[in-house]
Amino acid sequence: MLGILLLFFIGKYYYKLAEKFKKSKLGFAILGIVVYYVGTIIFGLIFGLIAEIISPGSIDTINEKMLGLIALPFGILACYLVYKYLQKTWKKNEPITNSEINLIGKKED
Repeated sequence: MLGILLLFFIGKYYYKLAEKFKKSKLGFAILGIVVYYVGTIIFGLIFGLIAEIISPGSIDTINEKMLGLIALPFGILACYLVYKYLQKTWKKNEPITNSEINLIGKKED
């Protein structure tokens, strides 16, 4: 239940970000959820490789729920980093809507 709630909030924040910059809302909400899962999977693979290198055969005795809890912050971190990257990129590429632009080249009275 808490996992579904976490996915809801991740999707919600990406949805609002896409809405703010007029991008595909549903597509980026799904992207946020995918980024979370990719972050946890990459951490799990790295953790598994390190565990096998350090202590061969120890991967069979790892508690899966504990590994999931350990991977949770890494998934959230991946979501945060991609969120900030998208926000920074979209803010930089946002067109200038300043009304003073229309005054360029006009004489002042």
